[in-house]
Amino acid sequence: MPDESKANTRQTVAIAAAVGALIGALIARPIIKPWLDAHHSGYSFRDWPVIVSFLPWVAFSMYWEMQSKNSAPAIKSESKASRAVHVVLTNLALLLIFWPIGVLSRRFLPDNLTIKLFGIAAEVAGVSLAIWARRILGRNWSGEITIKEEHELIRTGPYSTVRHPIYSGLLAMYAGTAIVSGQMHALCGLLVGIVAYLRKTRMEERNLVNAFGSKYDVYREETSALVPGLY
Repeated sequence: MPDESKANTRQTVAIAAAVGALIGALIARPIIKPWLDAHHSGYSFRDWPVIVSFLPWVAFSMYWEMQSKNSAPAIKSESKASRAVHVVLTNLALLLIFWPIGVLSRRFLPDNLTIKLFGIAAEVAGVSLAIWARRILGRNWSGEITIKEEHELIRTGPYSTVRHPIYSGLLAMYAGTAIVSGQMHALCGLLVGIVAYLRKTRMEERNLVNAFGSKYDVYREETSALVPGLY
């Protein structure tokens, strides 16, 4: 690789790391600060599920980063503008589920440990499903809506039941985090996440119909898009 290309790559990685660190700091602050306040005052930290709810997102991000290079070259991709819309929506959703904002700090669920544990269980199930689906998809995976070289229609593992199990897993993570939080800002984050992935699901469906034709139509008739028996 020419020196100029290497420099551009390093610059891109540095910018991405800086943006990621900023987003991480914004998300972590409202989670960690209550713990520090409680610890400093000598009281036990009773809201530990909020900290735990952050961990599945860390695990998801780390796994996706490790697997990001394991993807076949694309022969057709969505536009940069379309991809940017999805990135903005999902990042906004992620910020909202963790960041308490004024009146949106009101609760829509009671402050109950059993409910919070249920939310954590939903997150763990969601991240497990997303990682399983990513492994099954292999080199056919892409963060963008694409058609890969030698693209295959995968129908094994979770793809035998739902057509977009990675998105199902992510939405379960959003829902689980909102349940743990129990506050309106997190519910708003979940709603933004649903809008983002419904939009992406519909765009991806059109792309796959164009790629696989009647074969994909049959697949759609035999499976659900995101939630078995519902959608």
